[in-house]
Amino acid sequence: MNINIKATKIKLTPEVKGYIQEKMDMVEKYLGGITPINADFEVEMTTHHHNKGEIYHAEVNLLLPGQLLRLTKTEKELLKAIDKVKDHLEIMIKKYKEKRIDKKRKGRAN
Repeated sequence: MNINIKATKIKLTPEVKGYIQEKMDMVEKYLGGITPINADFEVEMTTHHHNKGEIYHAEVNLLLPGQLLRLTKTEKELLKAIDKVKDHLEIMIKKYKEKRIDKKRKGRAN
């Protein structure tokens, strides 16, 4: 899957970029035969005014036929935020596929 990766207020190291690519490749197996139209992944460090230190934000926008799956997660660690986005995106893809199957079944019943 081709992913557009963007970093805001942090440096996008090859390690982080590779980690994001690896996690999104894991998500790709849940898509099955569905080809995403567009996949954007953004990581950023929120402002420094938090009392507890740095806070990281990860966001994914996955445009699939008929629906945009958008998910954001905020964590104290960057890699944890990326992991949470991946885990919840897998759940969203499963629900998306179930809805598509249900629509096909209803169409055949009529």
